Amino acid sequence: MIDPLVSSAAEAVPDATARPIPTAQAQSRATLADVGRLAGVSPKTVSRVVLGSSNVTQETREKVLAAARALRFRPNHLARNLRHGSVTNTVAFVIGDLTNPFYFLVAAGIERELAQHGLMMILAATDDDPASEERVVETLLKQRVRALLMVPIASDQAYLEGERQLGTPVVCIDRPAHNLIADSVVLENFEGTAEAVRGLIRAGHRRIAFVCSPASLYTHQERLRGYRQALREAGILDPSPWERLEDADGPTAEDSVRDLLAMSEPPTAIVAGNNRASSGVVRALGNQFEKVAFIGFDDFELADAAGISVIAYDPAELGRQAARLVVARLDDPIGPPQQIEIPTRLIQRGSGELVVPLD
Repeated sequence: MIDPLVSSAAEAVPDATARPIPTAQAQSRATLADVGRLAGVSPKTVSRVVLGSSNVTQETREKVLAAARALRFRPNHLARNLRHGSVTNTVAFVIGDLTNPFYFLVAAGIERELAQHGLMMILAATDDDPASEERVVETLLKQRVRALLMVPIASDQAYLEGERQLGTPVVCIDRPAHNLIADSVVLENFEGTAEAVRGLIRAGHRRIAFVCSPASLYTHQERLRGYRQALREAGILDPSPWERLEDADGPTAEDSVRDLLAMSEPPTAIVAGNNRASSGVVRALGNQFEKVAFIGFDDFELADAAGISVIAYDPAELGRQAARLVVARLDDPIGPPQQIEIPTRLIQRGSGELVVPLD
């Protein structure tokens, strides 16, 4: 599914920090003539094969297709009437679940920033299905987009290395790529969670739970690492009884919290790994916030009205920074890639400030 998106941007946050990572050279994109030379046929024959003409022998067709695969040749299906070798003014943004409001706030920042440079954003979704990521990305690349922004969900993005070498900028959002040199924009996941847990410890909490799903995501792993680090600093070396690190098809956050509350020594505080988990925690806790402190990572709708304390950030700034990286990469294809971290902040609204008397 590919749809245009127009949205408004949120307020900016403090300047993000950039760290250089290794660089690599761009290569030129293969042409019809390149494919023809490798296959031993004319560019016109290559064009016939690309267009699906029946006036080509099966043997020739197979030679041309093999050469096209070897050279990573991609015909321009979007606009055959554009001059040969051209690309569009569109930038693709591949997200996960279309129903998650986080992605639309990020997209708002991207769209506003790209528009200032004469670029248009198109949106596509993987439905948070790792198996569909490459298919969705390949469909977009066949449209000859200028650049690719994506929230990686698959465990390996090496399939994009050839496209990157051909000069298509790839920028990853929310989590870095695996086995691919690419720019990325992420959150201060580790430090944001660690600071929230340190506040709970200062309020007297020792049994602090962490709930997230799916646990394998980079963001959740970093937040889990921050949670454990803060507990370790307080001398709590084994928080595993209070960790609920579920897979996508495992128990819901609501079920996990009910399980935690049924323990003989239940947690006195809970930290949720993202906005979806926070919703489950709120449903499970009901009106028990006077007994159990709660802090969620990611702000969410009505969290302020419900008095929910959160680790917050500006998702539109996440998008703006990613779009700026795209523009910079279009201007300088072989410059050093960067990883930018967007700051987080703890918003105290009541649910996370419950004090537990020290024994």
